Amino acid sequence: MSNNDDYLGTASNKNFRLSGDILMLMLKGAAYAAVFCLVVWFSIAAMAWIGKMLPDESRETEDPTPYSFYLIESALARTS
Repeated sequence: MSNNDDYLGTASNKNFRLSGDILMLMLKGAAYAAVFCLVVWFSIAAMAWIGKMLPDESRETEDPTPYSFYLIESALARTS
């Protein structure tokens, strides 16, 4: 069984083959990057959609640790 990896049909011209192989690798990398970006975007969109499904009361409640900022700020002032 023969192994035919010459997708571009450039077996006779080695310089064109190298350029074609590099182009195919660059397009493959761009496709991987596009898939990664879409997965991140869909994850953020899903979290936003879940957040919108929450009742209004849960979005308007106070922070469970309202003084945590002041505790961190005072700890930083003591170490400085």
